[in-house]
Amino acid sequence: MKIEDLEKLESESLDVLTSIERRRFLQLGLAVTGVYLGGSVLSLTSVRDAQAAEIVPEVGHYPYSPHYAMVIREKFCIDCERCKEACIKTNEVPVYGSRTTILERRRTVANGEHETIFMPILCNQCNRPPCVRVCPTTATWKDEKTGIIMMKPDRCIGCKTCMTACPYNARYFKEETRAVDKCDFCWNSRLSKGEKTTACAEACPADVRVFGDLADTKSRVFELLHTPETIVWVLRPEVGALPNVYYVNA
Repeated sequence: MKIEDLEKLESESLDVLTSIERRRFLQLGLAVTGVYLGGSVLSLTSVRDAQAAEIVPEVGHYPYSPHYAMVIREKFCIDCERCKEACIKTNEVPVYGSRTTILERRRTVANGEHETIFMPILCNQCNRPPCVRVCPTTATWKDEKTGIIMMKPDRCIGCKTCMTACPYNARYFKEETRAVDKCDFCWNSRLSKGEKTTACAEACPADVRVFGDLADTKSRVFELLHTPETIVWVLRPEVGALPNVYYVNA
């Protein structure tokens, strides 16, 4: 069959493959990325490439320099909340507000037992930020050099449209300034003053939050995201926001 004829066929879901077939490909280090009518395998790629596809920018193709990013080593979080305490103190976050939080979820393991997993959440500093697109006054924007999503309180009219648009519920309305506030990777409080990392990352006793320049191939964030067999994921990838906060199993 010619390529032209293949292109005319209707694509099917990968669900048409049996679990036995899936396991066979995974044992070979391959993931199925395309299936055509009748369940015929169209394309395979390495499992590692399939996991990272469209999540981490390709090496040498970073939109910003420095390209700030944070890697969350989720399984090490113990919910001590020192990150939250450091953020509140450093960025003058009121008691009713939050620039970062920790969600909790339970999952069933063997013999009916459960384990609790803690998931740190903060502004994902998206490459396609919905909050920036909907702001009517440019009170929130993406810095052209660092890629950090910034806020200018005196432009904010308190419409809270950006809060609604944020896929990560990472914004709150600060009564003291009558403007929306959010995480800026500690740009105003630390990075712009010469500090190299965020307050939350520095305060974490379990080395959960790793902050750095993804464009620097010698940085730890780069190494964590490009270590072979490391599973990398982002929150709510379906919204197409392209976050710069990554979660790993390492």
